[in-house]
This record gives sequence, structure tokens and C-alpha cells, in this order.
Amino acid sequence: MHPQDDTPTPLRSLAVVLLSTLLAACSPSDHSSSVAVGGAQGKAGAQLAYEHELSLSLPSAQIAPRLAATREACENAKFGACNILRLQQGQYHAQVVLRIVPDGVEPIVALAAQGAEIGERITSAEDLADAVADVQRQQERLKAQQQRLDQLAARKDITVSDLIALSKEQASIENDLQALAQAAAGHQRRLDTNRLTLNFVPTDSSQRGSTLQQAFDNLLDNLAYGTAEALEKGSYVLPFLILAFPLVMIWVWLWRRFVRRR
Repeated sequence: MHPQDDTPTPLRSLAVVLLSTLLAACSPSDHSSSVAVGGAQGKAGAQLAYEHELSLSLPSAQIAPRLAATREACENAKFGACNILRLQQGQYHAQVVLRIVPDGVEPIVALAAQGAEIGERITSAEDLADAVADVQRQQERLKAQQQRLDQLAARKDITVSDLIALSKEQASIENDLQALAQAAAGHQRRLDTNRLTLNFVPTDSSQRGSTLQQAFDNLLDNLAYGTAEALEKGSYVLPFLILAFPLVMIWVWLWRRFVRRR
């Protein structure tokens, strides 16, 4: 004899519905708007410059608004310090390249990816440790040389000609130090920020048809251009052919004569 369950049927049904809802909420789902691209920065003293590239597919009518919103957010530093490096908007695609602080990568990508299907994602890092160390070594060497020149220039027995030569050398070292300072600032900027490239690609089949139609429309122009190029290149070879033809005929005539004599 099996023990009977005293739980009322309505309560049991409610419990099943709630459990199913919780499991559905906790189960992984595929959301096209989810973006798993976050900023990165070198850890434990690593000198790493990170770059991200992302493809976003969305209807062509939404490309311009998404591009404008991304540009505005960057220029207004909505998600932290940000600079536009490249902005390209064509008839069927668009691209924006920017440099932003690591914490701003994820929110600005989420903004740009609203209503888009996430495509290829690439994250890479360049190790700048050697470049940074080389700049520091050159700076130390030039500063030591600059200090020695300053000591020589401070001597009382220095001649005017030597002082002029020292002044030129000091000016050259100062220019080199300024160039190295700019290089060091560029390295630090790459270490403190991430380079982000967003490629906007249309998903409209009509746009693909328009691209094909445009290719057919340009077929005659391309054919005429290619023919003109071929004729122009052929005009350079034609004089050599004209000169070579009689020479070939003379060689054939001489060869036949030689064969007949034998």
C-alpha cells in the first residue's frame, strides 16, 4: 500500500509552473544583443596594448543611427576618455575606429550593438615591454650626455668656438629628448586605453541586390576602362613587334638557305 500525497492538485500545479519558470530563467539562452567584449589591461606589470574588432550585422536603415550614437558617446566621453581615430560611412557599410579606456569598451559596444547581430569578435594584444624599455634607455643616455655638456659649458676656460659647438649639441639632444617623450606618451596611451574597431554590415537582402545591380551597371564602364588600359599597354609593345617582324623574316630566310645548301 503506497502512501498518498496530501498536496492539493492546484498547489502542485502551481509549484510545477514556478519551477519551470525558474529553470527557464536560469537556462542559457542565445541573445543576439548580448556582447561579450570587455576592455582589457595588462596585469602584474605586463606592458600589453589591447585591440578589439567586432562585426555588427543590422538593417541598413539602422546603421547610420547606431554609428551616430557611437560617435556621440565617444566624443562626449560618455563611458570615459575616448577619441575617434577613423570614421568611414559608405553606401552599404560603415566603420568606426576609436580608442577608449578599458572600462568603457563594454558599454560602448553594447550601445553600438543595439538591435544588431554580433558577428566575428577578435581581441589581440601587442607586448610593448621592449619598446618602452628601449625608449627609457635612450632617455637615460641622452640625459647623462646632456648633463656632461652642461658641465663643460659651465667651465670658465671654454672658448667661444667650443661654446657654440656645445650649444648645437645641446639643442640636438633636447630635440631627441622631446621626440622620445612623445614616443613614451604614445606607448603609455596605448597601454592605458584599448583600440576598438566596429564594422557595421547590413543584413538587408535588398542591399545585396543593389550591390549586384551596381556591379552590372558598372560592367560597361569597367569593360571600356579595361579595354583602354589594354590598348595603352599594347601601344608600348607594338613598336617592338614592328621592328621584330622583319628581323624574324630575315632569320627564317637565312635558315632556309642554310638548310638547302646542306
